Amino acid sequence: MNTYMANAQTVERKWYVVDADGVALGRLASQVAGILRGKHKPSFTPHVDTGDYVIIVNAGKAKLTGRKLDQKYYYHHSGYPGGLKATSYRNLMADKPEFAMRHAIVGMLPKGPLGRKMAKKMFIYAGAEHEHQAQKPEPLALVD
Repeated sequence: MNTYMANAQTVERKWYVVDADGVALGRLASQVAGILRGKHKPSFTPHVDTGDYVIIVNAGKAKLTGRKLDQKYYYHHSGYPGGLKATSYRNLMADKPEFAMRHAIVGMLPKGPLGRKMAKKMFIYAGAEHEHQAQKPEPLALVD
């Protein structure tokens, strides 16, 4: 019996569209990261990008449970002394919901060149419209 190892030339990719309206940000992020990685396929191989393309619409309508909107912060540093910047998720979701969604999902992907390649297969839109109708994406039902 031989062990099957997928390679980049034999991977068949599908397109999925996910509606984030009313879905918890972290739960959506973990499931989308699994789809991008290819863990839902029987041909999953850890060192090969076997994942599918994902389009996320209504990212601005995703919710955070509990009091995370006020208590959770996104931090970044300018590189200068005293340059720590903090933004609450209430402001982040109002100003840049696509960034908040991307930040959550990319954090769940592998670090390095393989994870960056997987992240390029994700398209996030704050509204309900997307420009990928030509790819005929299938709606993806998320598991709660």
